[in-house]
Amino acid sequence: MSTLLIQNGRVIDPSQPMDRVTNLLVENGRIAGYDVPAGGQSTILDASGKIVAPGLIDMHVHLREPGREEDETIESGTAAALAGGFTSIACVPNTDPPLDSQGAAEFVRHQAARAGNCNVYVIGCVSKNRDGKELAEIGQLVAAGAVGFSDDGAPVFDPELMRRAFEYCLMFDKPVLNHAEIRELTQHGVMHEGLISLILGLPGIPAAAEDVMTSRDIALAEATGGRLHMMHVSTSGAVEMIRRAKRRGVRVTAEVTPHHFTLTDESLRSFDSNFKTNPPLRGKDHVAACIAGLADGTIDAIASDHAPHAKEKKMQELDQAPFGIVGLETALGLAITRLVEPGHLDWPNALAKMTINPARILGLPKGTLQVGADADVTIIDPEVRWRVDPAEFRSKSTNTPFGGWELTGRAVAVIVGGEVRFRR
Repeated sequence: MSTLLIQNGRVIDPSQPMDRVTNLLVENGRIAGYDVPAGGQSTILDASGKIVAPGLIDMHVHLREPGREEDETIESGTAAALAGGFTSIACVPNTDPPLDSQGAAEFVRHQAARAGNCNVYVIGCVSKNRDGKELAEIGQLVAAGAVGFSDDGAPVFDPELMRRAFEYCLMFDKPVLNHAEIRELTQHGVMHEGLISLILGLPGIPAAAEDVMTSRDIALAEATGGRLHMMHVSTSGAVEMIRRAKRRGVRVTAEVTPHHFTLTDESLRSFDSNFKTNPPLRGKDHVAACIAGLADGTIDAIASDHAPHAKEKKMQELDQAPFGIVGLETALGLAITRLVEPGHLDWPNALAKMTINPARILGLPKGTLQVGADADVTIIDPEVRWRVDPAEFRSKSTNTPFGGWELTGRAVAVIVGGEVRFRR
């Protein structure tokens, strides 16, 4: 019988809730108990001065494989996830070919098992080939393990198709995750539409493009009773609409990325394509609204939207470079530095948005340290100061705007299924 004792750590588990210093025992890949004395365990980890949390979950990750292995592979992406403290990730389906079939979903799961890093869950396509014209085989994808449905960067533009997606996914109690963007309002846009885009002479992406689609999606979710999850929320208008919808009982959840609660459109003054992302970095009022939404529970989850691109792709003119920022290896540090340290969130609330909340949204048996649960554990040093060095990333890509930043807090050990998969 394999046993692991994590000693003297501050165990914070928002699912119970629990926040106290104790010993945590793991036996045969499961949480076996608390307050267990040392003696006879095969492995002992000293977590004195550390936080022992449920394994972190990132519900919005681009793994690129199949089709764009020059940007990322399932093996390198899951290695980056471990380095960032994540024991489980959900990969979105904008691969080539897209994850719109049972075989495609099973391929990702097979490759993840071969890599042997973290748990990987599949978000299947809403529509075949992400074309927005015909529903994908939702039932077959569920049978292949899909935990939610999205066309991700290709927002479902047809309201009738979206309505049918809600109704069909309701049969399986799966959420529909949508990227809120009205494409007709964002054509050729490079950055947030505002004073800075005017000064720089760059085509803008208006906040209204996100607000209008958010309003439509909420209305359809309310009409059908379907489960809606809003991806990478970035505008004050969207936050307020989600807040009001929740008060009415609409089944809507939302996520925000670290770059959207950290950076503003002022960053684009550098013309550095590593700051180019979609939705774009917005003004200070939008950033403040996202932080307020996190604080009052309107926004349920923090997700990285890890979007790797090979260096040569980002080394183009700003209007030609692809959108996207890598985030798996900086998400935790940014959440601690920009949310916990300033007092916007306490530790239990911050960890809830990276553990039990995404688990509940996607219906995963994860995000908890309750006795009998899978032993997925992240051990965090909350005090360590470290500098972001893209050259040290496990990801194949280094398109981060945070290079050189000094952050507080980092995962120092990651346990998946009772096995120590990563130690710093």
